Amino acid sequence: MILLRDAPCRNSKLNPSSVKFHLASAAGLNVFTGYGEGYVAINGARCESSVVVLPERIINPWDAAGFDALGPAHFEFLSQLAVEVILLGTGPRLRFPSPALQSIVLRSRIGLEVMDASAACRTYNILATEGRKVAAAILLA
Repeated sequence: MILLRDAPCRNSKLNPSSVKFHLASAAGLNVFTGYGEGYVAINGARCESSVVVLPERIINPWDAAGFDALGPAHFEFLSQLAVEVILLGTGPRLRFPSPALQSIVLRSRIGLEVMDASAACRTYNILATEGRKVAAAILLA
């Protein structure tokens, strides 16, 4: 079960764009514990660069500088992760990579779901705690 609450900002006021997760149980899995403008938190550690998170490992930093920098090599890398589904978090807003880039992952018979970064974090936590083979590739720029 995942519980959400607003996380306080540095100035002690609540920031509606910053969220902190509280997991009822994570059983040693890598999970997102928060996110906000320009960062995600994984297992309580703040990450301010693009990252790939799997239940058993973290690839930090991921060499994707941002959405506009995505290329075939990034999708080739993702297609080698041996997962059922990849959640591509495209930053603060939803953006779709070209069909040619998406097809690189799809040819590997891996599902690809594209969403904004905050939705990818939430969805990843649910799938990971269900025991699914999932990866979240989060772009922060």
